[in-house]
Amino acid sequence: MEQAIVKADALIEAMAYIRGFRGKIVVVKLGGSVLDDPHLQRQMLTDVAFMETVGIRPIIVHGGGKAITRAMNEAGLEPVWVQGRRYTDQRTLTIAEHTLIQKVNTPICKTLEELGCNCMPLHSLTSCVLFAEPLRLAGENGRKIDLGLVGKVTEVNSKVLTTLCEDGIIPVIASIAQDKLGGKLNVNADSAAGMVAAAVKAEKLVVVSDTHGVRRDKDDPNSWISSLNATQIKQMIDSGQIAGGMIPKIEACLMALEAGVRKAHIIDGRIPHSLLLEIYTEKGIGTEILRDPSLTNQQASPAQT
Repeated sequence: MEQAIVKADALIEAMAYIRGFRGKIVVVKLGGSVLDDPHLQRQMLTDVAFMETVGIRPIIVHGGGKAITRAMNEAGLEPVWVQGRRYTDQRTLTIAEHTLIQKVNTPICKTLEELGCNCMPLHSLTSCVLFAEPLRLAGENGRKIDLGLVGKVTEVNSKVLTTLCEDGIIPVIASIAQDKLGGKLNVNADSAAGMVAAAVKAEKLVVVSDTHGVRRDKDDPNSWISSLNATQIKQMIDSGQIAGGMIPKIEACLMALEAGVRKAHIIDGRIPHSLLLEIYTEKGIGTEILRDPSLTNQQASPAQT
């Protein structure tokens, strides 16, 4: 009986959130172990299916870095890293494209369909909604470092995405973009998700990874921080508290917030139902990142008058 009451209380707590988010777009970036473990992936996609069932309009953006590295090793290729980014020649891009589409995107779509959802795979072999320009990193003496066929997303076809969402179809986007000449570029999935959230004016961006969120001490799992604003985040980057692989996730969140997305979240996909717990409970289970209070108040004022 007590267990049943706890479940009922949880549903009551979720009710207000369900009402508030009904009809709103939530962009979910999938990464980390969720993409490598079929059980974790199905568990996360069940959360996505629940969201769609209660009226939220999810958009999925995914990467697949570990799977790409495995595929390159199987092909006898050694990945080359430049400032933490994978150098991409034509052969590497071909492997990345095949892996992202056949090994990641297709299984995600299949699972969503098994869970009763309608979805649409969006990538370089169907309808590409990501458009990019070649990415060049800053090197010594002002020189630009060439990363090959690596891109920076500059534009998103938001019309296609919002139309699909309005029709009850979940877009599933692989992180391969098209350049202005029709060529293909490998893009960072975190950055792509931030651009997608900004373009569709999403209510939320949720970045799913293998970390419990932002930590006050990056080496101490118990120093997890529940909520931060953009100014606090920037201070933590400057102090080195946020570094390494967390940087592109944070940058994606800040990009989305600056474009008007209300909240961004970083959650650990290995925790059962972390997506639902973050969205439908008061405390959440990851780190929520908010716009600065002054900016939020300024943008809220016209609606209040």
